[in-house]
Amino acid sequence: MDDTTPAPQVWPTLRAHDARALIRFLIDAFGFEETVVHGAGDRVDHAQLSWPEGGGIMLGSAKQDGEDDAWPLRPGSIGAYVVTADPDGLYARAKAAGAEITSELRETDYGSRDFAARDPEGNRWSFGTYRGEPRKAADPG
Repeated sequence: MDDTTPAPQVWPTLRAHDARALIRFLIDAFGFEETVVHGAGDRVDHAQLSWPEGGGIMLGSAKQDGEDDAWPLRPGSIGAYVVTADPDGLYARAKAAGAEITSELRETDYGSRDFAARDPEGNRWSFGTYRGEPRKAADPG
């Protein structure tokens, strides 16, 4: 692994009826960055959108009925929590881009500031400051 290859991470994947429009929305409304998009015309065979603070998502066009599909995900069926250091700025960006806000900015009882939105395909996104709890050290015994 060279200096530009990211460390292993979890990469949620999704399918879309209009993958190119979803990519544009995720970039404009939420701030994902287009890393690579493979496909011709309206079809997206594989796309990687990176999250500026680490990790990202992969997506592609939904297969047509009758097409062989080794990864049969329904468009609009994912939910993802995305860590951000600036939920207020991201909330303003999402609203300005026309994202459907499903939960307004709020403080949670576990110490996060977050909000939730739905993309045009119906996927649910939650953005907040919660980075998870520290892992417990393994018992050497």
